[in-house]
Amino acid sequence: MFQPLTRPDLGTTWEDARVYLRPACFVDRPHELDDACLRLADTMIWFAAWHVSLRDDGSVKSAIVPVPELDAWIAAMPDRLAATATAQRAAVARPRGNLQLDERIVRLGEPQLMGIINATPDSFSDGGKHVDTAAAIDAGFSMASAGAAIVDVGGESTRPGAPLVWEGDEIQRIEGVVSALAKGGVAVSIDTRKAAVMEAALAAGATIVNDISALRYDERAMEVVARAGCPVVLMHAPSAKSDPHEGGTYAHPVFDVYDLLAERVATCKAAGIDPAKIIVDPGIGFGKGVGDNLALVNALALFHTLGCPLLFGASRKRMIGALDNEAPADARLGGSVALHYQAATQGTQLLRVHDVAENRQALRVWRGLRDAALTG
Repeated sequence: MFQPLTRPDLGTTWEDARVYLRPACFVDRPHELDDACLRLADTMIWFAAWHVSLRDDGSVKSAIVPVPELDAWIAAMPDRLAATATAQRAAVARPRGNLQLDERIVRLGEPQLMGIINATPDSFSDGGKHVDTAAAIDAGFSMASAGAAIVDVGGESTRPGAPLVWEGDEIQRIEGVVSALAKGGVAVSIDTRKAAVMEAALAAGATIVNDISALRYDERAMEVVARAGCPVVLMHAPSAKSDPHEGGTYAHPVFDVYDLLAERVATCKAAGIDPAKIIVDPGIGFGKGVGDNLALVNALALFHTLGCPLLFGASRKRMIGALDNEAPADARLGGSVALHYQAATQGTQLLRVHDVAENRQALRVWRGLRDAALTG
C-alpha cells in the first residue's frame, strides 16, 4: 500500500528501507523550464520531477519531488540512502551512447526496433511460420528492410507450458538463420538461455545475447558472454528453472523486478562484463499478471536508474487480449503499437516487436511530435 512521503520522514526512516528514484512529469518543451527539468540519458525525453519512493517490507511511501528540490531531499536522507539516490540520479543522466555490433552501429538516442524471428514450431504468436530455415531467413531480411535495427533469432519457445528443447536441436534451428542474416549485413541477437547455443550463435555471426533468465539458467552463460565481450540483454523472469514463469508472486511488482535486475547488473559487472554492454528488460508477461504488467509499463522510467539501455517487449502478449475481449495473438497489433509507443515516451531505447513496419511508422510519428515540440 502506497502512502504519502514527506521530507521529515527521511530522518526517521525504517532501518532497512530502500530508495527508488523514478523520472516523472515528462515535458515536451524543456527549453521553457530552464534548469527545472533534466534530460533522460541522451534520449529525446525530459522530465520535471522525481517520483521518490521508500520501501520497507510491505510498506511504501512516495512523493513527487520537483527536479530543483531533489538535493534537499537527498541531504535529509541517511547516508546509505543518500548514496543510493545520488547514484540513481547520476545513472539516469549518463549517456547510453551507441551499440557497436561489429561494423554496424545502433544509435540509442531514439527508440530502435528489434524484430522477432521464432524459428520454432510452437511459439505463442508465430509458431511454425519460421521453422523452415529459408522462411526464417527471408523474414529476417524483410524485417531489416522494414526498419529493424536488430533481428532477434530464437530456437526455443518460452511461452507458459512450452517443453524444454535440447540444446542440439536449438542450435540446428538457429545456426543457419543467424549465419545467413549476419553475412547479409543484419545485426543479429540470439534469444537463448543456454551457453552452448550462445557459443554457436556467436560463432555464426550473432553480436548480442538476449537471455530471458538474465544469465541465471546456465552456469556457463556468464563466462560465455564475458569472454565474447558482446552486449547482453538481462531479462527479468521469476524463475531461472526450466519454466521461467514459475513463482510469479510479488509484494510490489515494479520494485521486485527492479531489485532482481539491479542484482543481476551488479553480478555481471563483477564477472567482468562491460557495464556499457548491459541492457535490461523487465520481462513483460513472464510470470506476471495483467496488473503486474500494467504497473511495469507505467513505471518503466524507473529502470533507467540502473544506468543501462532499456529493452521493452510487449508485442502480441497476453495482457493485450485480457484488455480487449480475449483478442487472439494475431489480432493484437493495435495494443502492441500502443504499448510500444508508451514505452518510447518513457525513453525506452529498444523495442522488441513482431510487426516491424507498423511499429516503425508509429515511431516516425512519435519522432515528428518530439521534433515539433523541441523546435516549435
